[in-house]
Amino acid sequence: VGPVVVGVSLGFTLSLLSVTWVEEPCGPGQGSLRDGGLERQQQGQGNAARKPNSVPGGLGTEPEQNWEPRVLPYKPPNPGKAAKKTIRTRYISTELGMRQRLFVGVLTSKNTLHSLAVAVNRTLGHRLERLVYFTGTRGRKVPHGMMVVTHGDERPIWNMYQTVKYVLDHYVADFDWIFLVQDDTYTEAHRVNRLASHLSIDTLLYMGRPEEFIGGDTQGRYCYGGFGYLLSRALLLRLQPHLESCRNDILSARPDEWLGRCIIDYTGVDCVAEHEGLHYHYFELGKNTDPEKESDPRFDSAFTVHPVLDPVQMYRLHRHFARVELERTYQEIQQLQLEIQNTSSLSADGELSATWPIGIAPPFQPKTRFEVLRWDYFTEEAAFACVDGAPKCELRGADAGDVADVVAAAIEELNHRYQPVLHVRKQQLLNGYRRFDPTRGMEYTLDLQLEVVTQKGYSRSLSKRVHLLRPLSEVEIIPMPYVTEASRVNVILPLTAPERDYAARFLEVYAAAAFENAENAVLTFLFIYDPFEAQQVSQNDVFGAVKARIAEYERRYTQVKIPWISVKTDAPSQIKVMDIISKKHPVD
Repeated sequence: VGPVVVGVSLGFTLSLLSVTWVEEPCGPGQGSLRDGGLERQQQGQGNAARKPNSVPGGLGTEPEQNWEPRVLPYKPPNPGKAAKKTIRTRYISTELGMRQRLFVGVLTSKNTLHSLAVAVNRTLGHRLERLVYFTGTRGRKVPHGMMVVTHGDERPIWNMYQTVKYVLDHYVADFDWIFLVQDDTYTEAHRVNRLASHLSIDTLLYMGRPEEFIGGDTQGRYCYGGFGYLLSRALLLRLQPHLESCRNDILSARPDEWLGRCIIDYTGVDCVAEHEGLHYHYFELGKNTDPEKESDPRFDSAFTVHPVLDPVQMYRLHRHFARVELERTYQEIQQLQLEIQNTSSLSADGELSATWPIGIAPPFQPKTRFEVLRWDYFTEEAAFACVDGAPKCELRGADAGDVADVVAAAIEELNHRYQPVLHVRKQQLLNGYRRFDPTRGMEYTLDLQLEVVTQKGYSRSLSKRVHLLRPLSEVEIIPMPYVTEASRVNVILPLTAPERDYAARFLEVYAAAAFENAENAVLTFLFIYDPFEAQQVSQNDVFGAVKARIAEYERRYTQVKIPWISVKTDAPSQIKVMDIISKKHPVD
């Protein structure tokens, strides 16, 4: 033990003698830092040790730097100089850099632009934010309601190059995802949009049906164009500087294969059908396949179906997938209602916290007596809350249709609930009440006189009170830039001969709402004659009574003029109506 103690003591003593202590005061700007001590330490005293509690000032410390706040003098603007005007963007989304989600480009041709492309537009156009058709050449007429971009050449590779270039020049700054598909493919828009919403916008993604390259000499796989492919904005931006090189250097017979080679060569991204647990589903349609009889489970879950041979088959596919999506939506609603009902029992109020109908906002609770919503009483023949303030008026038009629809819905729901034990038939509506709740919709309370028939044929009359709700759909804000109160509103009312009886009631309601309140609005009638009616105008004008009523209102309201336009056509359509009206009214 003795030698060990002596050795430890000797080693500790020698180590203290070999170390030079450097005194470093804690205050900044003092001691060795001011005298260049730090520089000497770095140059000649590399073996110097610092005390554990000393904190160096750092290489960037400046002792003379003054951290005291300074008061900047105020300089008033020059009154003679005009202030610089701040230029803001029209939409706040532009200023914040917000982009839309999905852009869809459809690759079509001159031969199929007026057939398959039109079918694609009718089944796909109303479900997407932006849909553009790309073709090499086209005829003189463009189908109505379609944005068609013409490249001027029928070469497939050139068209693909121009399509990608056009998307990069015009749309890549506004959309996070680009989806390209052929016009002989049916696309389920909701599923593609849902897929894009679950993907990260910064991902370098090339998604579709992977295919091996012809010849097998190129590594990786490209996305087959028949089933469409999804491209991320980040991928296209990385590809943009190399697009011209792809056009000059890559030779291929197929446009989808050419694009795949370009993406793989310059970005290193392969086509995939699955990314982070999300799958791109597709289905190859056989010849003479009936969509209603297709039993393959992959068919109902497909995002795209290819090939589609004619527009009729496209419409049949759309009908099938629309029904599948509707049934799936109803199942999701029922599942959500069950979950709400089950979880409500765990709340403080128990099952009373679940409002009726389940999943709909609770009724409006007024804070004062001035906020109490009014219930309007009605029967099948009359309403006791009229627009003009009269105590009673005949139930007609949309109001009569609304009451009939609600009563029919009540009887249908009662039969659905009690059949086959009981069969319910309506005898009459005893009392009806309705009110509009802005938080949930139109509420109804009906007292019905019913005839109830059992399975053995026995019948009995009884009264039953039911409650119904016509819920509000999703509220959407319509973008309207440059809205001013001084803008005039033009109300156009097209009328055909079978519809002329509704004009008197419309004028009555419109006069109470617009003429009496001196609204800044102009009502224009558009009388649509068929060729036979147009020949009989001088002897028997089918719209003579309506024109007489218009003249009567012009005499009653001297400051009001109600113009009307007569049109002769064999097949009236909204396109022709809008074309005529646009010529009669200024563009603004």
